[in-house]
Amino acid sequence: QVQLAESGGGLVQPGGSLRLSCAASGIFNFNTMGWYRQFPGKQRELVAEITRGGVKNYADSVKGRFTISRDNAKNTMYLQMNSLKSEDTAVYYCNAKGGIIVTWEYWGQGTQVTVSS
Repeated sequence: QVQLAESGGGLVQPGGSLRLSCAASGIFNFNTMGWYRQFPGKQRELVAEITRGGVKNYADSVKGRFTISRDNAKNTMYLQMNSLKSEDTAVYYCNAKGGIIVTWEYWGQGTQVTVSS
């Protein structure tokens, strides 16, 4: 069973920090892993992504505040979120893409991040 399990979400005050983790099981050799978030009633949007080679891409809204990283050997991914704002409140999803000839992608169940005083 392929599974992406997010953890680390919760309630944090504005300006605070939170670290999300995504543990992957059942699949290996991800090409790209990323974090997405979804606001209520809105489309899911990319927050940050990282290739197997370490190339990173961030949404403009989180540049300088969030840091994505991955441990390829452990099939894990992290999102360090600093200087959190109320606008960051959303459900955050882990995503993994891979494949050589046949490509695939998987999503985690999501973890709620709430930034509020």
